[in-house]
Amino acid sequence: MEGPVSEQDLELLLNDLIERYGYDFTNYAKASLKRRINRLFTLDRFPSFAEFRYKIRSDADYMKRFIEQVTVNVTEMFRDPVFYKELREHVLPVLATYPFIRIWHAGCSTGEEVYSMAILLKEAKLLHKSLLYATDINPQVLQKAASGIFPISHMKQYSENYIASDGKEDFSTYYTASYNMAKFNEELSQRMVFSTHNLVSESSFNQFQLIVCRNVLIYFEKELQGRVFALFDDSLDKLGYLALGSKETLKLAPIISKYRQEGKEKIWRKVY
Repeated sequence: MEGPVSEQDLELLLNDLIERYGYDFTNYAKASLKRRINRLFTLDRFPSFAEFRYKIRSDADYMKRFIEQVTVNVTEMFRDPVFYKELREHVLPVLATYPFIRIWHAGCSTGEEVYSMAILLKEAKLLHKSLLYATDINPQVLQKAASGIFPISHMKQYSENYIASDGKEDFSTYYTASYNMAKFNEELSQRMVFSTHNLVSESSFNQFQLIVCRNVLIYFEKELQGRVFALFDDSLDKLGYLALGSKETLKLAPIISKYRQEGKEKIWRKVY
């Protein structure tokens, strides 16, 4: 069923976003993007597409809300515990051989997986020589990530994920509970650098031994996925690792000949 924003409207809006703000969503998966834009249009009760479009073009504050609402920010700590177990057992022992470890969490959303990684590094006694670069297109979610504060109601699930990932400590030692929130220890966030970064339009900004980008590429069309994979390839040291989400794959990407999948999880190593 057609929503309030038609296919033609969507094309106009995507052109506006490029022209006015430099945000290129043209190669995002259209059905998912259109569904989220229609939801925002309805939620904010715009009487017409023309007014919706004018608001986005003319009001920078509303544009921030638009980005916050149409980008996908679903995440949790130790999501897919077996993936984290694989990192613990097979990737971190290799990273331990480096004098300094740089990890990029691309599309980090509200940062739950960045804190998960910091806990892994701490337990492997590698946190002191690591830097975690956490980037997202959405500055609002980055603010939440930098705060290290998450709802206490999520901790039961996060603790179960942590234990399933072979975590050995009491998960509650990593945060302080206050009212309905849990604030994670600053020891973890001190090794993190938060910054906005647009995977669509910006270039590489460092060299990394591990890049983690999970459940972001599923929202991109194939052509854009290929460009992002090229960006990751430019940003990854030889013998570095690229970790993707459970429904994503590097198998069809142009750079696949340079990579080898490690184990059953979606983790590839750059071998050429």
